[in-house]
Amino acid sequence: MKREIIITSDGSTTIHLPEWNEQYHSKHGAIQEAYHVFIKSGLKHVNKEEIAILEIGFGTGLNCFITAIESNKKIDYVGVEAYPVAVEEIKKLNYVEELKEANYEPLFSKIHETTWEEKHEIKETFSLLKRKQFFKDISDVEMYDLIYFDAFGARVQPDLWTEDIFSIMYKSLKNKGVLVTYSAKGSVRRAMQAVGFFVERLPGPPGKREMLRATKNNN
Repeated sequence: MKREIIITSDGSTTIHLPEWNEQYHSKHGAIQEAYHVFIKSGLKHVNKEEIAILEIGFGTGLNCFITAIESNKKIDYVGVEAYPVAVEEIKKLNYVEELKEANYEPLFSKIHETTWEEKHEIKETFSLLKRKQFFKDISDVEMYDLIYFDAFGARVQPDLWTEDIFSIMYKSLKNKGVLVTYSAKGSVRRAMQAVGFFVERLPGPPGKREMLRATKNNN
């Protein structure tokens, strides 16, 4: 499938798949979307000093990179990706420049240079494990405080937004754990609710009216 590096509305890059008319991040702003959906509505919402994060769709590593920059808490980060992005494409992304964080270039490089299937210390308070895995094969149980659900949209990959997948997500979260996603589709919200999540509609990032935040409650 053809892949192109494009500039989104906030000046940051993403990868575009013309055949699907789909991007790895919002065309209205890759960095803006990451901050709004995953940092503001997810990371900042979890009131713990140590946070275990599962990212569904590691992709370009943008969400991981921003989390490492923004968090002063201890983070244990697991990124799951069935089809890792090529190194040649990573080198064409402009996140370091657009974030005006030149001193974090080594951090961004380390995130992508570390080997898969092994846990690495990215910085003193941040560990990263990248797993090459299909989402349906995740078998973690009550391991995470927060899930960044950043899969390709339901329009092109509906099988990633089903009750079966959200049941796996629910099981992998600790009690009171939170899942955030850019999607606000009614079918997605209903699938989350069907497996036991309490689901909130929140204001969306630029270009989207709403997003979803789901909370696990075993009590």
